[in-house]
Amino acid sequence: MKVVFVTGSSRGIGKEIAKIFAKNNFKVVINCVNRKEDLEKTYNELKEINPNILALQGDISNYNIALDIFNKIENTFGNVDILVNNAGISHIGLFNQITPETWQQLIKTNIEGVFNCSHIACKKMINKKYGKIINISSIWGNVGASCEVVYSATKGAINSFTKALGKELAPCNITVNAISCGAIETEMNNFLSSEEKEAFIDEIPYMRFGKPEEVANLAYFLASENSSYLTGQVITLDGGLL
Repeated sequence: MKVVFVTGSSRGIGKEIAKIFAKNNFKVVINCVNRKEDLEKTYNELKEINPNILALQGDISNYNIALDIFNKIENTFGNVDILVNNAGISHIGLFNQITPETWQQLIKTNIEGVFNCSHIACKKMINKKYGKIINISSIWGNVGASCEVVYSATKGAINSFTKALGKELAPCNITVNAISCGAIETEMNNFLSSEEKEAFIDEIPYMRFGKPEEVANLAYFLASENSSYLTGQVITLDGGLL
């Protein structure tokens, strides 16, 4: 039974990714930093599906905390076979008005968490000659977005990281891919008014926002043996927007 660790999985996309693995009899580890109640709720929901669920609260952007989390996973379930780097935050605002504290928070959460978890996980994966790393990115990492400059930069970094690490780990039978999400119906987009959402939807050829379950389905495919020759790719899931 393989072990999957989904960061930032108390709600939204991360929760749906954890759920699809739980339904398919994986050992599933969920995680968040601050949303303890949400994490407990998700843990209880997943336990009704699958008894092999572990919830670990902690800030993975801190390397020592991330290492402690991986040690707890190993002691409970064994080594992580599949890592889904989902944890992330966004910020809307003009670049000339953003504070250094805000961009440091974005960089710390969106980049350092991915680097830390991937660095820790890949060591065991290299020894086993097996592993899957899936990074949840954004279309703004592909093309950039006005008023989301630092967020776009962090996701662009994840895209380049995915391509480079995919090449480096391929000889060890480890795949590294990213899902570049468009507009997905999550709390992250709740800042949009109904009028703004409608205007955004008008630009999407598929004429709707994506669903977290659709991201989860793609993540599950990337973790399967059906994608064993697919690595170093940034796959866009945006309803045809770009």
